[in-house]
Amino acid sequence: MARKSTALTSPHPYVSLWGGPADPPCLLDALATTAAERRDDVAIRDGERELTYRDLTVWSGHIAALLADHGIGQGDRVAITGPRSAAIVAAMLATVHLGATYVPLDADYPLRRLEHMTTDSDAALLLYADTEPAFATGVRSAPIPPPPGRRTVGTADDVTLPRRPCRPDLPVYVIYTSGSTGLPKGVVLPHRCIDNMAHWQRSHSRRPDLRTAQFTPLNFDVWFQEVLGTLCGGGTLVIMPEPLRRDPIALLDWLAEHRIERLFLPYVALNMLTAAAAATDSLDALALREVNLGGEQLVCTPAVRDFFRRLPDCRLNIHYGQSESAMVTAHTLTGPPQDWPTLPPIGRPLPGCEVLVEPVDRNEPSVGELLVAGLPLSAGYLNLPDLNAARYVPVDPTRDGHDRAFRTGDLVRVEDDVIHYVGRADNEVKIRGIRVNPLEVDACLLERPGVTEAVCVPIEITEGSRQLRAAVIVDAREAAFDADRAMTALTQLLPEQAVPVSITVLPELPRTPSGKADRKAVARTLAEMHLKGHARPGR
Repeated sequence: MARKSTALTSPHPYVSLWGGPADPPCLLDALATTAAERRDDVAIRDGERELTYRDLTVWSGHIAALLADHGIGQGDRVAITGPRSAAIVAAMLATVHLGATYVPLDADYPLRRLEHMTTDSDAALLLYADTEPAFATGVRSAPIPPPPGRRTVGTADDVTLPRRPCRPDLPVYVIYTSGSTGLPKGVVLPHRCIDNMAHWQRSHSRRPDLRTAQFTPLNFDVWFQEVLGTLCGGGTLVIMPEPLRRDPIALLDWLAEHRIERLFLPYVALNMLTAAAAATDSLDALALREVNLGGEQLVCTPAVRDFFRRLPDCRLNIHYGQSESAMVTAHTLTGPPQDWPTLPPIGRPLPGCEVLVEPVDRNEPSVGELLVAGLPLSAGYLNLPDLNAARYVPVDPTRDGHDRAFRTGDLVRVEDDVIHYVGRADNEVKIRGIRVNPLEVDACLLERPGVTEAVCVPIEITEGSRQLRAAVIVDAREAAFDADRAMTALTQLLPEQAVPVSITVLPELPRTPSGKADRKAVARTLAEMHLKGHARPGR
């Protein structure tokens, strides 16, 4: 329930929402229970290889023995690289069972970025799958051993892993996220965060043992939701072939062939998938029961609504969180898809999580920057004390006993105890003194025929002259995009200040490493086009 409080040093009272108490078990206990109960069930399918929970446990035990031979123990960091695969999952589990900290290194990242992450994390060992990595850091390295043959598996006593006792503050992983300096920054996630996330995911899903696609790249926190949410619940994790990431039509076929029941997707992937599905006569072959969306604000386009209308047994969940705070809020869309709001809320806090909204304007106390406290809160950034002091701030003890919170930099609005995403606090947009949400413009543009992606951004062409401009991607199979007609439609839907002065068709949108539209890069592109005379009003 929302309530006003004054715990922050802000001159304004803030709104606080509490998700209720939580006492999650250690994820290692949950994994051990599942492995014992489902020894012969398939835990992971990777290509043509299937691993039962027994196979996975024995393989992880062999990797743990290798790590121990290299002197790895509690508190050490182990960097692990390679393609998304069962080998990476087994190596991660081995690392965490020893009380060491997993540092994922996506093999597709630039070499210099991987070198920085390995060095900055002070990794004691680098494990790799398939081929030895090309970057050199002076860190000892070793290949991940292959899974042992079935003949080496003995009695039930073999299906155990050596493990250290769980502690809430013991780090599980260090994940690197984009930094403003051009170098990624490491975030340390302890057991209290990840235990809570894994337990919640298991209990929140339609079933704990859903057959789940492993879609997310290694260096994004949703990878842990996919992996731990599935394995702690007794489901099957199916490794998606990498080429399908950019082929939504082939992805639909793969989802049907492998009877995938649960997907975790960023908005851009959901947008591509639903657009491809719109051209498909039938979705009856799909077994989907749950799609979880995170990373960006969901815009319910006609294609999204139609997709879920055609899959009435499939639930759409919105997840909100950051690398710095694993899973903060969730919202499930209910009712007929045609009635879903264009910009759905991000929901309510999870059990064990408290969120605080610090107003930016005393006249609008329900709108402000979101701060996160409680179990989802990470330990902080690695080797960045000044940034920690700025983003992880002390607060006077809240009613729920929290005295530290993370500044997300996200602006939100609270209505009836439900949180709505507004935008980034550092990109708050006021046009001629009126606050405007560019996401609302995006949503209106996505209603136009043929528009598959839309980004509206503020641009300051001259000092004190801020204006909105929009970029769209259009479907080449549709009729030519009519910018004038789209502009007219916007004037009928939006207040004057929210109507962009131009709509520009781009061949593609620049993207961040996570696949999101890079709004700053879009703004630079549109500003340069304006200066060259290519972005005229309505064009």
